[in-house]
Amino acid sequence: MNAVGIIFSNIYDSALSELTRERTVASLPFAARYRQIDFLLSNMSNSGISQIGIITKYNYRSLMDHLGSCAEWDLNLKNNGLVILAPYATSHSGIYRGKLEALYNSLDFLENVDEDYVILSDSVAICAMDFRKILQEHIDSGCDVTAVVTPYKSNLEKTFPIAVELDGKGNVRDMGVEVGLRDDLGGMGIYIMKREELIKAVKKCSIRGRYHLERDYLLRDFNEGDITIHAHVFRGTALFNFTTMDYYRNSMALLDPDVYHGIFNQRGLTIYTKVRDEVPSYFGENARVDDCIIADGCRLLGTVENSILFRGVKIAESAHVKDCVIMQGCEIAEGAVLEGLILDKDVTVRPYTVLKGTREHPMIIEKGANV
Repeated sequence: MNAVGIIFSNIYDSALSELTRERTVASLPFAARYRQIDFLLSNMSNSGISQIGIITKYNYRSLMDHLGSCAEWDLNLKNNGLVILAPYATSHSGIYRGKLEALYNSLDFLENVDEDYVILSDSVAICAMDFRKILQEHIDSGCDVTAVVTPYKSNLEKTFPIAVELDGKGNVRDMGVEVGLRDDLGGMGIYIMKREELIKAVKKCSIRGRYHLERDYLLRDFNEGDITIHAHVFRGTALFNFTTMDYYRNSMALLDPDVYHGIFNQRGLTIYTKVRDEVPSYFGENARVDDCIIADGCRLLGTVENSILFRGVKIAESAHVKDCVIMQGCEIAEGAVLEGLILDKDVTVRPYTVLKGTREHPMIIEKGANV
């Protein structure tokens, strides 16, 4: 495929607060076995993109540990593959403030690849997507930029990087940045454009002190008539973990078979992740498990309802877990009652502890806590 991929790993870190205190959004665990970057890497790999740069900012040790050799995504190539674009300060900006500055700091990568097009993406979209079709649509449109958007209805609580209105040809007629949506098309944080044009735009914006991709380049140049924007409307299943509340709701949404299969059972669009050899999960004689997603390596002796359990979770006898997201390595002791929680990795819950949040306001227990 004649395109190189660029992934921004730290965008929206602040909105996910406790969950990204020691990791990037890209390395946030999701769906019992995966990290959020797995979905984008798998989509790019399945689409034949063999050159990918991941732009980091901070807290990226866990991301690098997860990626390893990148063999799971078939990106452990001699001459191409995946490159971590670590941050560095510039004399005028310091550590980057937005995507344009991040790209400016990564110009060496962009200028030394051979592909004609670039696919830029955040790490918050959870979906199965074929970029080959979108790239061809971009080329056929003749526009300078293609933004991937999706229909979304809300009560104006949700904000997307951009919101657009289209003309009869699928091109953008009007757009806004970081606005709440009711019946509009919301941007998925995924854009396609020619590599040379992106390099020119990054340099132009840099010398003018413009660092925000959507506001300072797309919206501004679109309103001034300097660029045209096409929109590819993605109508498949898509979840967006912009905030902690989004993360919890979307985790619970995976218990709906239509949502789950809409992401994980798309022909030719397998979602890959780092392979970890674990024993199968063990279900005790008195265990009761209802409507859950459970990874391997778990030991379940108590009751678990409507929950997502990552690898190696242990739930003792007489413990009761409901409406929870429990990450890798957590241990729930006997008699504990948990409801409406997100437990980060390696949390220990002591005997007969009662912790209750709600689906509307889940309680978050930080990584490694003993409660």
